[in-house]
Amino acid sequence: QVQVVESGGGLVQPGGSLRLSCAASGRIFSVNTMGWYRQAPGKQRELVATITNAVITNYVDSVKGRFTISRDNAKNTVFLQMNSLKPEDTGVYYCNLEQRRSGAIFTHWGQGTQVTVSS
Repeated sequence: QVQVVESGGGLVQPGGSLRLSCAASGRIFSVNTMGWYRQAPGKQRELVATITNAVITNYVDSVKGRFTISRDNAKNTVFLQMNSLKPEDTGVYYCNLEQRRSGAIFTHWGQGTQVTVSS
């Protein structure tokens, strides 16, 4: 069993910062990608940022220069530092762990953490 648990959401004013954390536990393979997705009310879930175990990162254009994803491989933990937050960043942020082994893909999701950017 694999568990993925997020923390760090909350309410912040526009221009503020938040740091999200996500810890994965259980049967974790060494080759994997961890990432953050978000879902705003009435919209589809979208990718925010991903990072591989080799520390290769990918960001959606709307957060480039404002958000930074990082990870601690030893602790199977991923972080999302969010700066210069905007109201359109509001949503439920989900942590994702994707693992590949023997040609199969295993995907695990956290329960989500709410981020609200409002004055």
